[in-house]
Amino acid sequence: MTQRASSASSPAATQPREPASTAALPPHGEGTAGDQAIQHALETAWPADLSPVDEQRLRVLGTSLLRADATGVGRARWPRLFASAEQAIAPAFATARFRVQAVIARRDGAAGRAVVHLVWAGLDRGGTYTDGRITDWYFTRATREGGPTWIPRPRT
Repeated sequence: MTQRASSASSPAATQPREPASTAALPPHGEGTAGDQAIQHALETAWPADLSPVDEQRLRVLGTSLLRADATGVGRARWPRLFASAEQAIAPAFATARFRVQAVIARRDGAAGRAVVHLVWAGLDRGGTYTDGRITDWYFTRATREGGPTWIPRPRT
C-alpha cells in the first residue's frame, strides 16, 4: 500500500494554514463517532479553493482510488495505476473493515492540478485495525470526450 505524502516542493497552498488542534480531534479508536470531527478539522485547516462540483468529483475519485489501492476492489477502473504484476498482490486491507473517515480536495499549485487528502481506517492482513491513516492522491485536469475530467497522476 503506497501512501503519497506532500513533497517539500509542494506549494504552500496545499498545506494547512494552522495545525489542527489535537484537542479538537477524537481519540484513536473512536470509530465512526469521530469521523465528523476529523472532517471538520480538515475543512478548517484547508479552506475550500475548488468549485463545489470539482471538489465533489475529486472526493469521489480519491475515495474510489484509495479503496482500489487498499482493498483491491475496483483496480480494473485504474489500469494505468494498477497494471503491473507487482501490484497484483493480495490487497493489504480487508474490504469489510475499511472506511474513509474524512476527505477533502484542494488545488495543488497551478491551475488544473489538485490533491485529495484522505483520512481512513482499516484492518490490515496481520489483523491490526488502525484509524487516522493519511493518504494523498494527486490529479490533473484533462479534457476528453464528454468534457473536462480529473486524471490521477502516476506515482513517482
